[in-house]
Amino acid sequence: MGTAEETAGGEAQAWGEVTPDAARRLLIAAVEAFAERGYHATTTRDIAGRAGMSPAALYIHYKTKEELLHRISRIGHTKALEILRTASRREGDARERLADAVSSFVRWHAGGRTTARVVQYELDSLGPDARAEILALRRQCDDEVHAVIEDGVASGEFDVLDVKGTTLAVLSLCIDVARWFNVDGPWTPDEVGALYADLVLRMVGAGEPAPAQK
Repeated sequence: MGTAEETAGGEAQAWGEVTPDAARRLLIAAVEAFAERGYHATTTRDIAGRAGMSPAALYIHYKTKEELLHRISRIGHTKALEILRTASRREGDARERLADAVSSFVRWHAGGRTTARVVQYELDSLGPDARAEILALRRQCDDEVHAVIEDGVASGEFDVLDVKGTTLAVLSLCIDVARWFNVDGPWTPDEVGALYADLVLRMVGAGEPAPAQK
């Protein structure tokens, strides 16, 4: 599967809010180009060409290349926050919620790795105002994981000396999946999600779940 196919197919719902169709095609082309060439090496002509459109057509929908990156980043980070928030606030103990958050977050980074690479690694290409908005979304993502780990420490499920540092380590571990994951490799996104959930539970000293009461 090519990068464009993966982006369009694996992340179709993520781009569903982008209308009209021409704007969506341009955004998907930008994701592909930014992931392959990097933001600064990509031109608006590159993006328009990948979308099968003229450079002039791009400016009908996006004033600048940065506006495209900003929209990609905002949609991606909003989705990431939704994934973490859903898992962290579900029913269950802290162990279950953390495992769900990690496995879901890793699956998103593996299954949509092209988009995730742009979302997670092109932050510094944004201007000050756009960067501040995305950083605020990132802090909310951090807060969801931090809260679950804190709950686990309070309940005695986790043995963690530094909740803030552990939160950073957990999120860094998940995000890095977008850098190395290969759809032609030995693991599926589900398998990597399960592996990382187990690794993180070991990291926080969760051990095995307690047996059910009879």
